[in-house]
Amino acid sequence: MFQTVKVINATRQTVLLKEARVADRFGSRLKGLLGTNALPSGQGLLLVPCRSVHTCGMRFPIDVGFVDPQGRLCRLIHRMPPCRFSPVIKEAAYVLEAPAGTFAQTGTMEGDAVTLEPPLLR
Repeated sequence: MFQTVKVINATRQTVLLKEARVADRFGSRLKGLLGTNALPSGQGLLLVPCRSVHTCGMRFPIDVGFVDPQGRLCRLIHRMPPCRFSPVIKEAAYVLEAPAGTFAQTGTMEGDAVTLEPPLLR
């Protein structure tokens, strides 16, 4: 069974994802969103630990947010298309994958603070 969390942009006081599935094991990180046809609004994936992602084999674009250990968004990729590789973001502790357009719709910017409810079980 997967842990799920709510992802909040604490800087802007907005909900980024109502429900994000936590992928914190090798197999769940490897599979990621592969095999899904779409990512419904308000849903996403949190990859822990993670410093880079790819969208090879995916059928739709996604927003990708890299979060540092202090909970700050250190890099955003808007509408990352299928069959692409992100850069390696050395300062990232985990990555958020959200429906394309989520960051633009919520005004989310690099440097914003992100909180998880409940906090990750580690």
